[in-house]
Amino acid sequence: MDTVVILVSKYLVPDGYIGLTLFPFVILKDKSLKTNEVLINHEKIHLRQQLELLVLPFFVIYFIEFFIQLIRYKNWNLAYRNISFELEAYTNESDFSYLKRKSFFSFTRYYKNLNVRN
Repeated sequence: MDTVVILVSKYLVPDGYIGLTLFPFVILKDKSLKTNEVLINHEKIHLRQQLELLVLPFFVIYFIEFFIQLIRYKNWNLAYRNISFELEAYTNESDFSYLKRKSFFSFTRYYKNLNVRN
């Protein structure tokens, strides 16, 4: 998964975010972000998660988790940062060899670790 299809669109990325992944694309808000290796690795982790769940179930689970966390924390950012997929991606985004050893469905390890992350 070294080859990533990167699109740049300030209109597709929601305000407050700099990138998003919609398999098979990574969409960035600005072209200067293409060189941000940590961000690209974070998004590659999301690509792998989406593949593991055959894309559509990823988004269903993602949004269900988000709304559960939003009820729990009553804070948009805390809800987002505590989604298991985001916990896995943020925890490992600086580890550029993570995807080589990532196990199948490893995001599930983060269900039990849904701690407040600022």
